[in-house]
Amino acid sequence: MAVTWHTPHRMLAATTGGHAGAVETGTMTGAMVHVNGVELCVETFGAATAPKILLIAGAAWSMDWWDAEFCRRLAAGGRFVIRYDHRDTGRSVSYPPGAPGYTGLDLIGDAVALIDSLAGGRAHVVGLSMGGGIAQYLGVEHPDRVATLTLMSTSPGGDGLPPVADRLKAALADQAPEPDWTDHDAVVEYLVEAERPFAGPATFDEAYVREVARQVADRTVSPESSKNHWLVADGGEDTRPRLGEVRAPALVIHGTEDPLFPPEHAVALANEITGAALILLDGVGHQLPPCSTWDVVVPAILRHTAPR
Repeated sequence: MAVTWHTPHRMLAATTGGHAGAVETGTMTGAMVHVNGVELCVETFGAATAPKILLIAGAAWSMDWWDAEFCRRLAAGGRFVIRYDHRDTGRSVSYPPGAPGYTGLDLIGDAVALIDSLAGGRAHVVGLSMGGGIAQYLGVEHPDRVATLTLMSTSPGGDGLPPVADRLKAALADQAPEPDWTDHDAVVEYLVEAERPFAGPATFDEAYVREVARQVADRTVSPESSKNHWLVADGGEDTRPRLGEVRAPALVIHGTEDPLFPPEHAVALANEITGAALILLDGVGHQLPPCSTWDVVVPAILRHTAPR
């Protein structure tokens, strides 16, 4: 797929499914790194000598939504896990609302630069939603930097795939107006309600999503600027015709109740990448796999990223 920036929602996938407790941080809280000509905020988990995993988030999603305990479980399996704030999210470089000073290819370049600077030039790449589109692009255009691909809640794009589910279309048609972006509580509420229609009907944990949304609002330089992702142009060439060229081992993880990319998108993606494995998570929507699935997802990623 050409990485899709113009999507019909705030692609802020939530970690849901009964998670309890405070949102936690990793071992390098909010370190700023200079890569690709900008400052990005990065956090890491685990030993720097371990195999590297780069987590690439969805559009308008800061690293807060990659649950710290999820990252720690991967690190406990012998991985060095890197999560980061995209431009215009979290503490990374911020641009005026409505005026992104970058292209989609720059967001791709940020991931490449982080692999070069923090992973020694090669990493296991895990991408969710838009991040999955970036990961596909890396697999096609930068194969030397990709040890394995894990593609979550994403799509190869193109024709012949089911459209957005009716329940999501209805929710988007009735979406609340944007908040006063200077009102912290209003921003938190807006982020929570933006997540609700994308989760599986049984996997939306409102209390947890509100907790993460509060952290996002607390640490984001300019919450309104996250809208800039919908204005970004030039996401690169359409990679779907070239997915058969991908040589990195690929794992596709997708929810059976994803209303944005129904599961047929995952099946197509797995079929078009030679040798790709597919895991369908029952009841999960367009979201990071909830913690109720981690006993399946974390071991699967660790097996997938194990030395071959």
